Amino acid sequence: MRTVVHGDVHVHYGQLYVHSEGGEPFEGDLSACFAGQRNGLCGAAVAGTLFLLTGLHTGEVGFTAEVHESEPPGSGAEDVVEASFRAEGRAMLVTWGGEDWWDLELAPGDYRVRYSGTGMDAGREQDTRVGGEPERDRYLLQFWPAPPAPDAVVRQSSSAAAHWHDFARKLPPPPTPEERAEAEEARQRAEAEARAKAEHEHLLREWGGTLPDERILALRPGFLREFAKRERGLAGDAVAASSEARRALARWVAQRTFERAGLDGVGWIADGLRALEEGRPLPPPFDDWNAAWDRLLSDPEVPHTLVRTPDGRHDNALQQAMAFPAIFGAAEEDPLEALGRTLSAASVTFGDERAAFFAEARRVLAELPD
Repeated sequence: MRTVVHGDVHVHYGQLYVHSEGGEPFEGDLSACFAGQRNGLCGAAVAGTLFLLTGLHTGEVGFTAEVHESEPPGSGAEDVVEASFRAEGRAMLVTWGGEDWWDLELAPGDYRVRYSGTGMDAGREQDTRVGGEPERDRYLLQFWPAPPAPDAVVRQSSSAAAHWHDFARKLPPPPTPEERAEAEEARQRAEAEARAKAEHEHLLREWGGTLPDERILALRPGFLREFAKRERGLAGDAVAASSEARRALARWVAQRTFERAGLDGVGWIADGLRALEEGRPLPPPFDDWNAAWDRLLSDPEVPHTLVRTPDGRHDNALQQAMAFPAIFGAAEEDPLEALGRTLSAASVTFGDERAAFFAEARRVLAELPD
């Protein structure tokens, strides 16, 4: 026999607990711990948990916990109950709120538990014990290896124990394994439905209250998906088109965007547009992003004009800088990415004329071979 706890233990609300780390999450549900039991002092209905009740509501009670190799002899206590407990991880005696805890040093396995109490009515009558007052109730918790068996009331003497036994016996029985499985399935369905509803509401907010075509919703986050929020018609035509048509439209958009910004007449930029149209790698300085931008912003032949942004918040966007990314976008390997990037550049470059330009782009796409 090993004594693993001995001395005064502080209780709140007349409760102590034993919890195994491998058991079910302990939520402090009194009814769940006693459901289906005969005894109301040691609740063992939740796997890996013992819910222990005391007569004293608040203060220190005498408490001893022992681990035996076999069933110990009776203690002669006034109230005695037994239940079964399975330790799957470290088992601990824990006070309310986790203020204190003691390792019970139980090896993993099944145990029979005997919980004995003396002076429960005196503790209940006192209610609260403060420092220096005599002990009114004390308890003994004993473990020994044994297979699972129904709980039992071995001895009942106090009215406090009678009250809790009556409470336990009036509780509805715990759910069967089948009912638990059905409840878990229902919980998972409800969570899935709640997630689906939240995702749908998020999409509605993202798309201004009306969802677009499924093919647009399936677009990965990026330029074309964002463009579709402003121009669904053209975006819808684009996702329905062939890869060749998308590529051809991306090059057309880049060409027209540079024309609109007055960049097609600058010699080195015109060389880049020709390479793009012919499907060749972009020539220097377009092979170096930073070098190309430095030249754009320093070349005196590059015009400088301003346009209004699509959100209408700014009317001082440099048109040439807004158009410039289109040539890099059109050269992207993925045709959808290429089209998304060029259309994004065009949406700013064309300023207040963007709607007419997008209508023209739809007509051009419709005439391209599949």
